Amino acid sequence: MKALWEKVFQYALGAIVIISFFVTLILMIVHAESVPENSPVLYSMVGVLGTIATAVVMYFFGSSKGSADKNDMIKGKMTDAENKTK
Repeated sequence: MKALWEKVFQYALGAIVIISFFVTLILMIVHAESVPENSPVLYSMVGVLGTIATAVVMYFFGSSKGSADKNDMIKGKMTDAENKTK
């Protein structure tokens, strides 16, 4: 049951990060005239959000996802082997 909640939390957190990144971009595009031209804090925030969004996508679709799948497969094979020896 703990593993289920961990997965739900991971996917929910990933969705929140991705959605917040795109909402921020859309708001910046729509309200571009009200954003001060020299607003480095805002641009830094969008850069950080973009970096975090990239990390989330790479985790779920990149090598970390493949590594997690491999670990789950190995754990399943070990459990099967332990059950056969009992």
